[in-house]
Amino acid sequence: MDVFSGTCPLTQQQLVEEYFLEHRTKVLDIAAFLDRIDRSVARDAEDDFRIVAFRRALKELCSEGSMRVERIQMVLSDTTTEPLQQRDRQGAFGAFDQDG
Repeated sequence: MDVFSGTCPLTQQQLVEEYFLEHRTKVLDIAAFLDRIDRSVARDAEDDFRIVAFRRALKELCSEGSMRVERIQMVLSDTTTEPLQQRDRQGAFGAFDQDG
């Protein structure tokens, strides 16, 4: 394998040394968010499109192969190409409601 076939100039070990603690914190933050969802007093968002998309994105995160960022971005993105007759909302939700 060609040493320069990747696109990152750092070695895996350099990446681990530099970024592991930062990303460990992010993983723990996600785990805490999901734990709070599971412990909430009302189970009223199980089918919320954002939670559904979030869980699908996490499955992609744990999948094999490269291009995880692209696959996760597609899980969270509106892929419709037809223009709307009128704007449907002012703010962004961070995920696309395929049913709404």
